[in-house]
Amino acid sequence: MATSKLQALWNHPAGPKTIHFWAPTFKWGISIANIADFQKPPETLSYPQQIVITGTGLVWSRYSTVITPLFVYRKTGISLA
Repeated sequence: MATSKLQALWNHPAGPKTIHFWAPTFKWGISIANIADFQKPPETLSYPQQIVITGTGLVWSRYSTVITPLFVYRKTGISLA
């Protein structure tokens, strides 16, 4: 049973074989690294890193308004109304 669930995840249209899985994963990694910098003094912060974090945030903000999400609830029969 676990094997079939893993195989279903692997073959999913937004699964680990696609950019739709890995791009948000790396974005979260960048955000977590930035949170770790909260403990640093301001003089030691990396300006290039902050520019990259801002840039990826802008890209993801734009991307999130353009994509058409996969509506999972339609397949499961769950009603949100």
